[in-house]
Amino acid sequence: MTLDALLPSVRDCNLCEGTIPDPIRPVLQAHRSARILIAGQAPGRKVQASGIPFDDASGERLRDWMGVDRDIFYDAQHVAILPMAFCYPGTGKSGDLPPPPVCAETWRAKLLAELSDLRLTLVIGQYAMRWHLDMPYKTLTETVRHWRDFGPSTMPLPHPSPRNNIWLSKNPWFGEALIPALRERVQAALSA
Repeated sequence: MTLDALLPSVRDCNLCEGTIPDPIRPVLQAHRSARILIAGQAPGRKVQASGIPFDDASGERLRDWMGVDRDIFYDAQHVAILPMAFCYPGTGKSGDLPPPPVCAETWRAKLLAELSDLRLTLVIGQYAMRWHLDMPYKTLTETVRHWRDFGPSTMPLPHPSPRNNIWLSKNPWFGEALIPALRERVQAALSA
């Protein structure tokens, strides 16, 4: 199945109906010519309401980390945004619930197979890391700290949520070393 055929099927998906609190509204962005893949967790409540990926404070921070503006970020021919689950999973005791696995199990491999021009994959958060990376490190922090080990086409990142401000303040190397390298890789991928 081609990407043009897959996307309407994904957007019409209702596999999680009755298991998540909000109405089903898959949120994703993809085009077969995309050069950058953002592999995130799942939409938050605000994104679920707007239907626009990373349409929140996390998105503002992620665009800043990448060094791109909204026009580039929301151009599907440049950036594909495929979270591990396409609908908001609801809230738990310490934040959003994990992405329901059925979404990735059903759609992820099929969608990724159609993105043949990818030059850079940004792997955001532990659920995306488990799918996309051979995880030799025990924690998200260790994985991100060893970002160079994943080669030039993959970068593990913490979630850009404001909830991670404490993590960012405890890990100054992230802003000092990883962010400049991320911006370079983003520009290289976009100009490839």
